[in-house]
Amino acid sequence: MKSPLTVATPANQQRKFASMGLRYFLLAGMTVVFIAACGESKPPAAASAPAAAPAPATAAPDVPSAGSTTPPAEPAPSVAAPVEPKNLAARKLDPEKIKRGEVVYRTNCANCHGPNGEGTPGWRNPGADGRYPPPPLDGTAHAWHHSTETLERMIRVGSPADIGGMPAWDGKLTNQQIDDVIVWIKSLWPDEVHDIWHKEIENKP
Repeated sequence: MKSPLTVATPANQQRKFASMGLRYFLLAGMTVVFIAACGESKPPAAASAPAAAPAPATAAPDVPSAGSTTPPAEPAPSVAAPVEPKNLAARKLDPEKIKRGEVVYRTNCANCHGPNGEGTPGWRNPGADGRYPPPPLDGTAHAWHHSTETLERMIRVGSPADIGGMPAWDGKLTNQQIDDVIVWIKSLWPDEVHDIWHKEIENKP
């Protein structure tokens, strides 16, 4: 009778100790995981703080960049103003021809090509009749792709009837008027455009 009790008691105690050890082990493991989880939660918070800091930093340059786009708009008009005198000197365009050419243009050409040679809106697309509207003459279209001789011929003869509506001005304008209006048109071209035209078209080797 005594031997079974003495044998059973140590077994029960071992089981209790084992279960208690297992509980402690699980509690310790959960504690470690919990601490580790808390420790990991801090770095993202610290990382999110720097991430929030760059947002104002990038927002701040946006304000200057918006302001910086305004200053370039101001120099554009100021650059356009001195272009004419510079062109007269560099291009050797006769100021008197330019003045006369402007009068000829405004009297005979502005209705179609615009008061400042800006052309008709949608000039790149043919109309319902298949003909192209009058293009710009201010250097933004293809007028500068032609030599002085070709421009003169186009003014005299006009455009082919199936392509455009440019009338023939031969007999309506004098040779002097045609020459003057071409000089005025050239005075509208930006320096870069005129330089390319002069080297690669007018004086093509």
